[in-house]
Formats: sequence, structure tokens, C-alpha cells
Amino acid sequence: MFPLRFPKGVLEGRAEPGDVVLDPFCGRGTTNYASRLLGLPTFGVDSNPVAVALSQAKLANVTPDEIVAEAERILSERRCPARVPRGDFWDLAYHPEVLDAVCRLREGLLSDVLRDVRVALRAVVLGALHGPQPKVQGPTYLSNQCQRTYAPKPRYAVKFWRNKGMVPKQVDVLDVIKMRAVRYYGSESSVGRGAIRLGDSRDATCLRSLMGDRRARWVISSPPYYGLDTYFPDQWLRYWFLGGPETVDYRSPGQLDHHSPRTYVAQLRHVWRNTAAVCAPHARLVVRFGGIRDRKAEPLALVTASLHDSGWNLERIRSGGTASRGKRQAHQFPGTPSSSVEEYDVWARLCS
Repeated sequence: MFPLRFPKGVLEGRAEPGDVVLDPFCGRGTTNYASRLLGLPTFGVDSNPVAVALSQAKLANVTPDEIVAEAERILSERRCPARVPRGDFWDLAYHPEVLDAVCRLREGLLSDVLRDVRVALRAVVLGALHGPQPKVQGPTYLSNQCQRTYAPKPRYAVKFWRNKGMVPKQVDVLDVIKMRAVRYYGSESSVGRGAIRLGDSRDATCLRSLMGDRRARWVISSPPYYGLDTYFPDQWLRYWFLGGPETVDYRSPGQLDHHSPRTYVAQLRHVWRNTAAVCAPHARLVVRFGGIRDRKAEPLALVTASLHDSGWNLERIRSGGTASRGKRQAHQFPGTPSSSVEEYDVWARLCS
């Protein structure tokens, strides 16, 4: 949800070998992947299963051939899925043979995803589950025409596809998996060390159990911006692949409270306190933070207020640009890119 150059730029030239990096809102694992590239052990927590699945794949040590072989193994072992979703949306979203294969992979991965190869395969399928149909090159996604970053709501999607006369294409699922496995793991030479956990960083026991005796020297994160609380419904199709319902779930369990700036700041402060408890003396905290204009709250005021009485001393604030510059959190949600505001990089140091 933010550019790789942000956490990588923070760590390069500053982190020492062996420094532990923690992200209490790890999202899609950008901080964790930057740490991997630099050879640093890294840990992350997120309350969204989709985010955790994608982050865990950033630390998987596996080859493209192993990923493809595992997909072939699951498809050969599961000749017929136990359940295939039915209805207008599913009929128009996927070709019947593609949906059959996706359901077989889903059931196989739900039964066992302990090994790195299955963690990687799960993420590869999640990334291919929905996206635009190509006009020239071969298929890179499994679905009918969709957005890349968020899943279409069924009523809107069915109306769109019917109005446009669009039908799902029959694609070779294994070919799509192979292409993506090579893209993401074909040139990987670094080794992932650490762990990503599904949990709530507002719960101190979650971070303590994750870290054990280890102490983080760097905390690099980008919390959900105030007002951006639709990640669960926007990822409902990927959530289904991970075992969720076949319909959109508009709840957001385990998320920060976005009902008022005061409650939001208080909960964010609680997270900073919990991270301080698992950090080494003089650890550094770097937060990328921004917002959207339809919420009457100044992002910089929110994030600096959250550091008060948190165990962290504010050191400096730098401009991070706006969400229109590259992959930013506010740029990932429908309707928000044009209304995004300036983002900030806030640096703090653990109180001695």
C-alpha cells in the first residue's frame, strides 16, 4: 500500500546486520519484503486475512517450478470440487472450467497451507483471481473484466458485463500460475526470515507472542488512513478464496475504529505503546501517513497526536508527496485518488 522505495530507503544505510524490523500494520508486506531484500529478519501483523496471505508470500522461500508442480498436484488429487458457487455473478465472472479449477485449488489450500510452496501458490492465485482482460497479450488474470486492486460488487458487475456483452474467457489456469510464479519468484535470490501473523496489534499479547525474545530496532508502517475502512468488502472475492463467504461481507472485524478522530487516535496510540514494549532501546519508528479529503481531520494532526504518551518521541516530519505519486494507500480505493492529500513520513525514537 506504499512504494517499496519508502521502507527500503529508510533501512538502507541505517539498519545494521541483524536488526529486526516490525510492521504492526503490515498490509501487503511491503516493509517485510524490503527487509528481506536487505537481509534483515522481519515480522508483521495484520487483521485482514487477505493482507496476511499476501505478506506471508513475501517471505516464502520457493522456486517457480515448485509452485507450478504444487498446483498440478492439487488439481490432480482433487478431480471434483466439493462446492462451486452458483448465481449470476459467478456465471459471468469465471468460465465454468476456470471456476472449477479455482475451487479445487481453494479447497486444497484450505486443507493445508503450512509449507512455503503453498503459501506462495495461494498468493499467486489471489493475485490472478480478478483483473482486466488483456486486449493483446495472453491472459494474466482468471476473471471476466475486473479492476486489479479491488473486487467488483456482484450487482454492479453483472449489470456491467451484460450491458457490455462481456463473457468470461476460458484460460489455462496453470499457464497463468506459471507466468505469475516466474514473475514474482523467478529472479528471487534473497532469503526470507521472520513471520507474518493474522492478529490485532491493539492486543499486546499478539505482538509479544509473535516477537518472543526478539526485539525490533525498526518499526516501519503505514496504518489505515482515517476514513479508509473498506478493505474487507473491497477484497471480498479474495477473502472468499481464503475460506470466506460467497457474498460481500461489509463488516470490518479487527480494524481501527474510524467513527471519530478521537477514538481513532486513541487506538493508534495503543498500537504504538504495544510496539514500544517489543522494541530494543532507542529503536526507531517511521510512519507513512496521509488521508482523504472527505474526512474533516488533518492527517498530520492525527498521527502526531497518536504519538503523545505512547513511549515514542517525535523527531522529525518529512513530506511523502501525494497518493498520485506511485502506489499509495489512498490510491488503492475507488473514488479516492483525485481527493487524496499530502502524505507525511513521521520519524520517532523510543524513549530511553
